[in-house]
Amino acid sequence: MRGWLAALAFLAASLVGPATAQPYPNRPIKLIVPFPPGGPVDVMARLVAQRLSQNFAPIIIDNRPGAGGTIGAKSAAGADPDGYTLLFGSSTTLAASPALYKNLGYDPIASFAPVAMISSVPFALVVAPAFPARSAQELVAYAKRNPGKLNFGAPTGTLPHLTAEMFRSAAAIDIVHIPYRGAANAITDMLTGQIDMAFEPTSVLLGHIGDGKMRALAVTGATRSAELADVPTMIESGFPGFVSLSWSGIVAPAGTPSEIVRTLNAAVNAAIGAADARQSLAKLGAEPKAGTTEEFAALLAAEAPKWAAVVKAAGIKIE
Repeated sequence: MRGWLAALAFLAASLVGPATAQPYPNRPIKLIVPFPPGGPVDVMARLVAQRLSQNFAPIIIDNRPGAGGTIGAKSAAGADPDGYTLLFGSSTTLAASPALYKNLGYDPIASFAPVAMISSVPFALVVAPAFPARSAQELVAYAKRNPGKLNFGAPTGTLPHLTAEMFRSAAAIDIVHIPYRGAANAITDMLTGQIDMAFEPTSVLLGHIGDGKMRALAVTGATRSAELADVPTMIESGFPGFVSLSWSGIVAPAGTPSEIVRTLNAAVNAAIGAADARQSLAKLGAEPKAGTTEEFAALLAAEAPKWAAVVKAAGIKIE
């Protein structure tokens, strides 16, 4: 009798188990955005979340700003690796900040499973219209004739700052960093002639460039920007390998099952590949970057050490 009951129990479990197992996802997914609401990263994250909520699963945005995005990233890194907590990462949180802040509590490579890249935006090297240089090489020549007199503005430790430091090193010029609390203030001071040059995302400069209030000398993408087709890249301007992008992507805590990561990757690629999503990203000046998890992993592996080297060479410290 005991053997017969055991057999019945096993049969019941085998029949009930698969019926009660629910496929992923079966509840809302939390997407941690490590920056305040309303900023460019938050706006992009909400755009992607809206698309995923319509066609995949409910996405709940959880803003956790602070310390260059590292507070939110640390929280995501320590979450359960079950696919229900994700991080909307960026070139700041997953490449620049790890080089700038000590004791982060997470590693940009080891702590996360890359899910999918979302978009990228190149920077533009811009000067005021009255500035004599009309190319990156002319700017370099001017800087070498006037060491220590040319300045650039950027918030300390941001990608615009690190990109300018990379330019300083690549061109072997002596230029002075003017720190700002925010990019908007730096742009305003350039418009009024208070600073000489800056690297800022093309998305925030197109209007000023189009109005003739700034002159773009080069862009930092591997290829030319569609919106600034007449402006050469830094590579074309004589700086091999000079690429700097403000990119974003979604990562999951390390240890998330590979089948869940693949499911998320397919869902995100479908979301940003839709025509209306591409149009919305374009309005933000961002180019959709659908791709594989392996491609995103390769980007992360290349970006973190690149910016760490720039930070070390420039001696940048965040207090």
